[in-house]
Amino acid sequence: MSKDPKSATAATQAAQARLAASLPADDGEDFVKARRGFIGTVADGKIVDAEGRVFWNMGAFAFQEGDAPCPPTVNPSLWRQARLNAIHGLFEVTPGLYQVRGFDISNISFIEGDTGYIVIDPLISAETAAAALALLRRHRGDKPVTAVIYTHSHVDHYGGVRGVISEADIAAGMTIIAPEGFLDAAVSENVLAGNAMSRRATYMYGALLPRDATGHVDAGLGKTVSMGSVSLVPPTVSISRTGERLTVDGVEIVFQVTPDTEAPAEMNFFFPKFRALCMAENCSCHLHNLYTPRGAQVRDAKAWSFHIDEAMRMFGPETDVLFASHHWPRWGRGEAETFLTKQRDLYKYIHDQTLRLANHGLNPVEIAEEIALPPTLAAEWYTRDYYGTLNHNAKAVYQRYLGWFDGNPANLHKLPPVEAGKRYVDLAGGPEALLGKARSAFDAGDYRWVAEVVNHLVFADPSNTDARALQADALEQLGYQAESGPWRAFYLTGAMELRSPRPAATQPRQGAAGQLRALPADSLLDSLSVRLNGPRAGATELTLNLCFIDTGETYAVTVQNAVLHHRAGAASDVASVSLTRETLVDLVIGQTTLDAALGSGAVTAADSAGALVVLLGLLDRFDFWFKIVAP
Repeated sequence: MSKDPKSATAATQAAQARLAASLPADDGEDFVKARRGFIGTVADGKIVDAEGRVFWNMGAFAFQEGDAPCPPTVNPSLWRQARLNAIHGLFEVTPGLYQVRGFDISNISFIEGDTGYIVIDPLISAETAAAALALLRRHRGDKPVTAVIYTHSHVDHYGGVRGVISEADIAAGMTIIAPEGFLDAAVSENVLAGNAMSRRATYMYGALLPRDATGHVDAGLGKTVSMGSVSLVPPTVSISRTGERLTVDGVEIVFQVTPDTEAPAEMNFFFPKFRALCMAENCSCHLHNLYTPRGAQVRDAKAWSFHIDEAMRMFGPETDVLFASHHWPRWGRGEAETFLTKQRDLYKYIHDQTLRLANHGLNPVEIAEEIALPPTLAAEWYTRDYYGTLNHNAKAVYQRYLGWFDGNPANLHKLPPVEAGKRYVDLAGGPEALLGKARSAFDAGDYRWVAEVVNHLVFADPSNTDARALQADALEQLGYQAESGPWRAFYLTGAMELRSPRPAATQPRQGAAGQLRALPADSLLDSLSVRLNGPRAGATELTLNLCFIDTGETYAVTVQNAVLHHRAGAASDVASVSLTRETLVDLVIGQTTLDAALGSGAVTAADSAGALVVLLGLLDRFDFWFKIVAP
């Protein structure tokens, strides 16, 4: 089986041409906006450390620069978005307000205060955030960071915080502002399901794909995700009320809390001094996700629309510039109002029309095939499917209200993929008969059907190389045709892993380890409950006091009925173990052994180590590289 990408088929090229003919007229204004206020960037768009390790490389996307024509292997609409997202560097949004765009999938913004810089959303990685701050200082002066604002609880808006503040800053009580519920939401979304979500993110953001016209070209929301050090420093100030005002380093900020929108904990805010409105990630230059394919809680489209409308009423009349955590700003009150109006109505339309069709009895797949935007919304580039899609967002609305079950009893207790696959292969008359029909469908350009039917054979017999090859070919053509960056990345990564299966790891890589180390003790212990192997625990009962010497906290940890609980304070007459939170993380993920930790003094247990041995033996270690396109 060839591991090399294939070219676009005639059917794919015809699909690209049809799509191109249906796109809105392009007056080039978005490119003007994306370049407005440009000050400078880093050489070759590359961020490296002293050892030459590359954390970010916009130079890999040089094939998109200038007036490069759209390759037949890329959806023409996504190609346009990719070229816009390839514009990178430091930009002046308005005097005193700056953004670095294209140093990560998200933007980092800077406000000049009386004595230093207020940082908004310090990217994913410390290395990219530090490079952005260094670029700002090179052009605007070497001033200190005086505060950090997290707009919301997704990792691309806080993970690089240690690149802009130091341990000394943290110890001195650096002001870190976030919406109420930020930490709980960050833990829930990035830690409790962190291993599965991070693995799926390698598909969604094309992390393993080559940067070329047959591989990763764009994520829609931005280029892709950086590959540096991820951290989490808890906020010191929580914003709980819309209308709340703070003055930070001489700059007044008016906040609007927007829970259950693009994130469970999120906020917009307005700077009266600059007449500038930050819409966080609630408004960006595309249709966002109501459900993100990497996995997350389904978002509330109705609340999302309501909070955009509320922002319009609160701040619209005073807004001269609108900026956000992704993409490029809008200038002028009229343009900002039009943008907000159509973004507001985009999410409300999907919400209302999905439920209208559901109340007519359509199931989520049927709704997703039928729903279409009205002409006034479809006419805008910033409502297109570059990240979220109308198709999967409609399914998300259905899921939020009605759940995964469509009401058809045939779908109530379906067979798992391997067992169903074997039966479908038998029904088709065996592997060769199924492949024969699938090859005919491929030749006809019916790639969605090929992917559906051959998937059964791959799960029934993952060693069938002909099935893997045909499935990869079908997924590849679907990727070439996809307007959504994440859909393209999912399809092409699936094709790549079918053609080149990853070898089994001798030592499983652990996901979310960096963020585990930053968690408060209570949240860390909460995360361990999802690692408890219930069948292995069985009838085991234990109680153990964990005394965290770095925080002075003690928790009684119990296992009963195959469930792990923890409570603040010590239980009486039970084993006690003293250690730091970091040592506990090292023990859980296998970075050290209990014998080594006892020997070094990192764990003090007297005669109580036995209970900790039992507890650690009940905790799973998650393999980051679990299989997705095969059983």
